[in-house]
Amino acid sequence: MSLFPDPVRFDTARPLALEVARDVAATGVDVLVVRDLLGQVSLLLDDRDQRPDEAKLSEWRSRLTTSLERYASNRPVVLGSALFQPAALFDSPRVVDESSYLAAPGQGCIRWLESTVVGEDWSRVRQTPEATGARTPRVTLYGFKGGVGRSTATAMLAKHLADRGNRVLVVDLDLESPGSGPLLLSEEATPRFGLIDQLVESAVSNTADLDLVAQASSYDAKVGEIWVSPARGKGAPGVSYSYVEKLNRIYADVPTKNGAGFADRLEEAIAACEEEVTRMSGPPDVILLDSRAGIHDIAAVAISRLCDIALLFGTDNTHTWNGYRDLFTAWRDAGQARAVRDRLRMVASMVPDSAERPMDAYLDSFREHAWSCFSVLYDDVPSGENLDDYPSAYNPSPEDDSAPHSPLPILFTLELVGLDAISTPGWSDRSFVRAAYDSFLDTATHLIFPERP
Repeated sequence: MSLFPDPVRFDTARPLALEVARDVAATGVDVLVVRDLLGQVSLLLDDRDQRPDEAKLSEWRSRLTTSLERYASNRPVVLGSALFQPAALFDSPRVVDESSYLAAPGQGCIRWLESTVVGEDWSRVRQTPEATGARTPRVTLYGFKGGVGRSTATAMLAKHLADRGNRVLVVDLDLESPGSGPLLLSEEATPRFGLIDQLVESAVSNTADLDLVAQASSYDAKVGEIWVSPARGKGAPGVSYSYVEKLNRIYADVPTKNGAGFADRLEEAIAACEEEVTRMSGPPDVILLDSRAGIHDIAAVAISRLCDIALLFGTDNTHTWNGYRDLFTAWRDAGQARAVRDRLRMVASMVPDSAERPMDAYLDSFREHAWSCFSVLYDDVPSGENLDDYPSAYNPSPEDDSAPHSPLPILFTLELVGLDAISTPGWSDRSFVRAAYDSFLDTATHLIFPERP
C-alpha cells in the first residue's frame, strides 16, 4: 500500500524507494539507491558477497515498479554482478550514506548516488582547512537572497581586518552582479583582467601573465593592506571587453587538458589571485570571498569547498527561512550535516531599531527562526530521551550564543542606502556606519582569528 496518494511526484518517490531499500538491507545486502537525471530510481544491490533470493528480487522489482510509477526506472533492481564495472558505482566518491538509516548488526547499508545537471558541489563538503592546516583562512560571505548588504559588509570586514595589520585579499565571486569589486576599486585602479578572465583563459591553458589583483583604491593603507580581485577587469585599450560572452561560457564543463571541472577551475582561480598577492606584497593573512547569492554553482563551491567559515546573511522573513531550510535539508540528505554546520554562522543584516520594531525583539525572532532552520543540521535525540545521555550529539539551545544559528547583527540605517563608497572618501569611518557594523566586525574577527585577543 502506498504511503502517498497518487500520482507519485519527485518528492514522494524518495521515501517510497527507501521503503523498499530498507527491506533489501534487512536481508544483509548493501543497497545503492541511484537517482538519474529525470529523478527515476534504481536499486543497485551489491551481491559480491551474498546473492539475494530470486523470489525476493522479483518482489522488490514489482514493488518498485508499482509504488514509484513514473519514477521507477526501466531496470528498478540491478545486481552489481550484472554490471561491467560495479566498483565504479559502489565506490564512487559521489556516493553518500542515507542519513535517516542506521544499519543494525547483520543488516546491509543504504547509500545514495544522485545524478544532477548542476549543483553537485552542494553535497561535496570538503574538510575544513583548520583540520589540515594547509592554507590561509578563507571566509565566504553568502546570502540566499540578494540586496541584504553582503558586499558592503565584505568591504567593511576587509577594512576592519586591514586596520589590525592584516594583508587581506577580497575576491568578488558575484560574477552575475559584481559587488565588492566596484565598491573597493575605482575604474582607474581596476586591473586589466578579472576573475572571469582567469576562468575563461584557464579552459585553454592560457593564464600566464594575467594581472588579476590590485590594491583597494578606497582604502587608505595604515598598517595593513587590502587587495582586490574584481569579477571583471577593465580590459585592454581599444578592445571591446566582452563580459557577457565570457559569462555565458564559464560554467560549461569544457574538456580541459587536466580534466578540471568548473569547481576545480574556480579553486585554481582563487589560488592564482592568492599567488599574485604573495608575489607583489606577501602572503595574505585572510581571504574574503564575496559569493553569488541564491542556490548557485559558485555559492556551492564557495561554501562547500573553498572556505573555513561561511557567514550566511539574511533578514527575518519567510523567503529567507524557506530558502535556508531547503539548502540545509539538501545538506542533511546528502549526509553533509556534520561536515558543514561547524563552518556556518548566521548574520542578521539590516536589523531595524524603531518604536514599531525594537532591535531586541527583532533579534529574538530572528534567532528563533534561525534555530528552527538549523535544527535540520543538528543531531536528533530520540523522543523522550535526555540530551545528556548523548554526549556526542550536537543540539545547541536557541539561546546558545556560540551556535551557528546565533546571529551576528548589522543594524539598518537610512544613511547607508545609496551610499557611493568610491566617491565618498572615509565613508566607512563615519559614526553611523561604525555603529551599524561594530558588533558584526568584532565577532567575525574573533571567528577568523580565535587565537588572537
